[in-house]
Amino acid sequence: MSRIDESRAFVPVRIAVLTVSDTRTEADDRSGTTLVERIEGAGHAIAARAIVADERDRIAATLRAWCADPAIDVVISTGGTGLTGRDVTVEAHRDVYEKEIEAFATVFTIVSMNKIGTSAVQSRATGGVAHGTYLFALPGSPGACRDAWDEILAPQLDYRHRPCNFVEIMPRLDEHLRRK
Repeated sequence: MSRIDESRAFVPVRIAVLTVSDTRTEADDRSGTTLVERIEGAGHAIAARAIVADERDRIAATLRAWCADPAIDVVISTGGTGLTGRDVTVEAHRDVYEKEIEAFATVFTIVSMNKIGTSAVQSRATGGVAHGTYLFALPGSPGACRDAWDEILAPQLDYRHRPCNFVEIMPRLDEHLRRK
């Protein structure tokens, strides 16, 4: 079973938060604020925060720019993961991914099923890696952001988490780019 190994030092990571919305501003961005509060509360740093319209090219451009920024280790987006015509965040993420973390969507669905039942099928949460940066796309509700952070991302972004975590393999995420 998973656990925190207190003999290991906590390693803070630098996380960017991207809200995808045609209508939100930072003043009323409850999901982005929920993530920022939880990220900082866990001891990590907010490396960037932005709101981008539901436009696939703009979302992908922001993800690419943040992946190219050595001061950002992880990008978490919120919004645009549903089924409507304007929901293009998942497609934008997949335009950027080098590798998809398929199990992230599965685990998120399991967590969501425990909270909202079969309504969980309407989410297309996704995770992946690009240029040594983790990317996660979460639904736009504060509850979904809380669930994803508390149940999945907080433990996986904690270097002390056992038996394994995302942080310990971070230095090797882009090793294929260094082999020339």
